[in-house]
Amino acid sequence: MIEILLVLASVLAGPASAQPTTAPRYTLNIPAGTPAAQAEHSVQFIGTATVLLRYGGLTVLTDPNFLHKGEHVHLGYGLTSERQTNPAIDFGALPPIDLVLVSHLHEDHFDKLVQEKLNRATPIVTTAPAADKLRQMGFTAVIGLGTWQDLQVTKGGTTLRVTSMPGRHGPLPVAALLPPVMGSMLDFASAAGHYRVYVSGDTMVYGDIDEIPRRYPGVNLALLHLGGTKILGIVTVTMDAQEGVKMLKLIAPDRAIPIHYNDYDVFKSPLSDFQKAVQKAGLADKVTYLKHGETWKFEPAAAR
Repeated sequence: MIEILLVLASVLAGPASAQPTTAPRYTLNIPAGTPAAQAEHSVQFIGTATVLLRYGGLTVLTDPNFLHKGEHVHLGYGLTSERQTNPAIDFGALPPIDLVLVSHLHEDHFDKLVQEKLNRATPIVTTAPAADKLRQMGFTAVIGLGTWQDLQVTKGGTTLRVTSMPGRHGPLPVAALLPPVMGSMLDFASAAGHYRVYVSGDTMVYGDIDEIPRRYPGVNLALLHLGGTKILGIVTVTMDAQEGVKMLKLIAPDRAIPIHYNDYDVFKSPLSDFQKAVQKAGLADKVTYLKHGETWKFEPAAAR
């Protein structure tokens, strides 16, 4: 049985240390898994913003999108986008999922197939407005976070602190018309060590992002949502190549992996543009590029 508890003595600000020390706003207890799963520490890129994060027996799925090439997502206001790629694996081939992380409620981050087939009791962490809509769809273990609010997940000897980071889906006038978006800081810890992962979400680089490295230094891995998504072919609402490099410099992770690129026809800034910008900025040694389906394995920080 999965238990979600609201911790009344919540502290909304994140710590300025390698691991959080304040009480989380919410706690989530998941039954321990099999010992064989404990040694896996990896990121598998499925496509779009969908990745599988494995750490010490915990498996986290981000922004699940399992539509295939030629299928369409609805983005609101009558706008649609056609998928240009296939996911690396089909939804039915997923391993058991402990937690789903949704940066915002657009169909390229939580599509109709997922809405229909995902187990309604699967824990989902997202923004507060998205949480309300997911509950209306019948999902029963949804945690909605405001900026800097957090959830602590425990599974056996592994813990994960998920903290909502600032995010804005485009310039202010346009962002007001789009779903609220959040980034996430994931602080994993187990006997093997600890590891900090920043997931940008569909944000642009703006003033509030500056606060992230002040509160959360020492990021081990950053997953950057790129693509340079354009609404009506005019307004950019996700990071393009130049914004991606700006975010890379600001967050200063040990390693960055770009995701959310080339998968939909509204993505107008190809991965090749980011690769060139990274090379020009002298940051090529900081970035790992994964093809759909590829896995990058890492060691917890204390085990280096």
